[in-house]
Amino acid sequence: MENKFFYGTIDKFSFDSFLQNTNKSKVGFYSVGLYPASLAYNCAMHSKELNILLAPRPGRELFGAFSEDVLSNMEPKIIEKIVKMASPVDQGSQDKYNTLESLILNCDIVILASNSNHIQDDIELAIKLKEDLGRENIVLTCLVGSFCIDKSNAKPFILCEKYPDLAFFTGFHRHGALRNRKDSFSANFCHPDSLTSFLGTQILNNLSPKIRVSAGVHNIECQYIKAIKNISSIFAGFVNKYHSDKPGMLPTINTVLLSQCFDQAASISTFIRSKINLSDQFISLKELGYGVDSIKALTINKDKSQEKGDFTFSQLNAVTADVLGSMSLPVEGKPTRNFQAGQVLSEMILKLKRCPNDIDEFINWCERSYLSKGDLEGLKSLKFWPYIYDKYFLVNHNCSMINLIYICFYANHEEKKYIYEVLIDEEEIINYCQESVKPYINNEICKNSFEDFKNNDVNILTKNDIKISLKNKSNEEKYFKVMKIVDKYFKN
Repeated sequence: MENKFFYGTIDKFSFDSFLQNTNKSKVGFYSVGLYPASLAYNCAMHSKELNILLAPRPGRELFGAFSEDVLSNMEPKIIEKIVKMASPVDQGSQDKYNTLESLILNCDIVILASNSNHIQDDIELAIKLKEDLGRENIVLTCLVGSFCIDKSNAKPFILCEKYPDLAFFTGFHRHGALRNRKDSFSANFCHPDSLTSFLGTQILNNLSPKIRVSAGVHNIECQYIKAIKNISSIFAGFVNKYHSDKPGMLPTINTVLLSQCFDQAASISTFIRSKINLSDQFISLKELGYGVDSIKALTINKDKSQEKGDFTFSQLNAVTADVLGSMSLPVEGKPTRNFQAGQVLSEMILKLKRCPNDIDEFINWCERSYLSKGDLEGLKSLKFWPYIYDKYFLVNHNCSMINLIYICFYANHEEKKYIYEVLIDEEEIINYCQESVKPYINNEICKNSFEDFKNNDVNILTKNDIKISLKNKSNEEKYFKVMKIVDKYFKN
């Protein structure tokens, strides 16, 4: 799929004309839902020009994602503006709302805002419409936050990896806060071609003075982070609820969750970018807002260095804000839905004094709290985690928190007894956080070698003396047993 504003040689007149008219460019949101409708509300509050067009999925109402209580508190004038955004551009149209076809005909950027249930069908249809309507110069974008399933082999994949030129839009925006007149927000628009990314941000920054969008090129990495942070949000929601009386431990756990999201994405970036290159033919990464052009992590093995991960994407501040915000309890309003699912897990474990029997039992609990399965992208991603882990050659010390929440649902009954003990005990869970991030399952030095250290005779030590060993660990250390259970399910 080719997906750019310009192809081939670009003449100065066409480029200048495009840039000067970005304030008139339209951005279309297809499928709508809670986030796009809230963003439209923000734009309707703050902008005179309505640069957004909305097209609900057929059979879906424009404000269907909002509860009656939320709708009753919305300003009628703002609602009228949003209805206008969704009204057909073609006055002779018999449709109640805009369609995907009308968005492609009238917009420069079309954001396919559907979740993983519909996004593959939407993108296939959008690609066909672009071709049929002769609108190759519009840029298709997604914001889906979970892995998709290949219909041919039932295996999960990252959508932006399958479509490398697909743009990705992400940032942290609480839906209620988007309707707050005083709040401001940041986001990233990522496309592997730096010029397309730059021009896309110029268009998106005209939507509302309260929304600031920065350019990025790491669409695949950012979409992976979005999927993984939705799983991490479930863990964070559980910890914030169950251990709410121990606020000192929360920053430690959130920090591990954040760093592991980035460590995994960095490994995947190295894996993917050997096959899919980024383009900075016209604009450098530093001109897009990156501090430096490259942040590489190296590992040393026998005096030889080898690239471990590419962290260049970590300079995208809105992506970091998305992860941190999704794992935090807000001052006002509700947290993200995945975070709320973690709170449900806390209530469930507190009442039943055990881990869920399986994922279906947990989903039933979520639905009792008015959290539908279709809205919980984190659970969708978690289901496919073992395959993603194997596909990208991930390692346990970069995934230990995701591994823990996975086995909380998918381990056997006997194993879950130890998992439960770790999850509810602040000392055990902090020990798990500290030990599980090490490259090996334990780094205890054997006793004889320790005596040599005490005698200052370190020259007699060999590398074989300083071993990773399970033998000296006490049977009472439940976190260590859980690390062994993780190692059983996820073998490095």
